[in-house]
Amino acid sequence: MSHHFTESEERRELRKAVAALGARYGERYFYAAAQEDRKTTELWSEAGKLGYLGVSIPEEFGGGGGDIGDLAAVCEELAIAGCPLLLMVVSPAIVGTVIAQYGTQEQKERWLPPLADGSQIYAFSITEPDAGSNSHNLTTHAARTADGWVLKGGKTFISGVDEASHILVVGRTSDQRTGKLKPALFMVPTDAEGVTWQQIDMGVISPEKQFTLFFDDVHLPHDALVGSEDAGLEQLFAGLNPERIMAASMATGTARWALNKAVAYAKERDVWGKPIGAHQAIAHPLAQLHIDIEMARLLTQKAAALYAAGDLMGAGEAANMAKVAAGDVAARAVDTAIQTHGGNGLANEYGLVQALAASRLSNIAPVSKQMALNFVAQFSLGLPKSY
Repeated sequence: MSHHFTESEERRELRKAVAALGARYGERYFYAAAQEDRKTTELWSEAGKLGYLGVSIPEEFGGGGGDIGDLAAVCEELAIAGCPLLLMVVSPAIVGTVIAQYGTQEQKERWLPPLADGSQIYAFSITEPDAGSNSHNLTTHAARTADGWVLKGGKTFISGVDEASHILVVGRTSDQRTGKLKPALFMVPTDAEGVTWQQIDMGVISPEKQFTLFFDDVHLPHDALVGSEDAGLEQLFAGLNPERIMAASMATGTARWALNKAVAYAKERDVWGKPIGAHQAIAHPLAQLHIDIEMARLLTQKAAALYAAGDLMGAGEAANMAKVAAGDVAARAVDTAIQTHGGNGLANEYGLVQALAASRLSNIAPVSKQMALNFVAQFSLGLPKSY
């Protein structure tokens, strides 16, 4: 993003190309996949072959050599088309970023090319049933052995495990000198002995499902450890800023999708001899949505630009603010679009009511609105830590 608040010509062209791809699939494809218990395999595979999934992966490993802003643009445009791919937030953004920055050369050569071309999907697991947002209370533990590691523990609300070949697991290891636990990251094959999962019955209409994971003495080789055993926290947070940027982009894409539907309906629906969009009670909420969406998009683009420039603290602040702004506007956009449609907004035919639960997701995951506000209060405003 330039100082003139415009995206580069290359990114604008990327957006046009991705928008065209999304238009060939759209919300009907997305909803049908969810209702028929299918995956968005065709869209994911085509996006991978066209280079969109790997746009931020280094070129030497089969990617486009772009940055997180390019990947966020892909995510947003697909959401605008009615195909919000949650696993884009996980596989290329979190796992791809961590491996590209901290993996060994062999790990990068093994895991990044199939991620970039879409032939493999990687899940990410940090949340545990008894820890919630408190990563200091994680209990999943990896013990050293002569052959590598033994992983034991469990995770919950983990996306896309049934589609993934590997899971990047946030575990804890024991410091050999002090005995204290410290975070470490492991790539775990989903078909490894001792890895099992159970699907969570969710009210969100999406082809991408949520799971509870169980690791029962899972034996891993030495090179399952990604990066340094002593830099787990730094490596973990390297993946969380891209996660928030991508989540914000998916939310602003969803908001723009809902606003587009509401505006089109307000132009067409004729009551009392004129389109309902001529009435300020309809027009003003839609105009306010447009303003708020643009503000959230600017924050998101700022976060992406700061991250690409290496300003991780600045990116963290902007990413958390973008996450809050985008989550709020996504939920309000879907609600307003339904209200604009009146009774039709609750009819499946119009495609809005199916998105109601998913639009709330952005205020809860991948980090809650309240935890993002805690970050801003503490680090932006210098207020005392509240937790």
